[in-house]
Amino acid sequence: MFVKPAPGRAVRWPGTMRLLKAQGETVPETGFWLLLLRNGDVEQATPPAASAAPAIPAPSPAPASGDATATPEPAEAHA
Repeated sequence: MFVKPAPGRAVRWPGTMRLLKAQGETVPETGFWLLLLRNGDVEQATPPAASAAPAIPAPSPAPASGDATATPEPAEAHA
């Protein structure tokens, strides 16, 4: 569920004690978050619209020379 702190409230994540972001975050639907919701410490919110997917760069064009062969990547690059 997506929640944000109620106005004037600061809410911490259990375990890490990190503050819940003011614009809201997706949290698990556990007793902890449901209790905060019931007590008015957080309020359900609508998640922000997902931004456009990051652009994937186009592959570089093949070399112009006639018999060019692809250079294989080193094995370490796949680790």
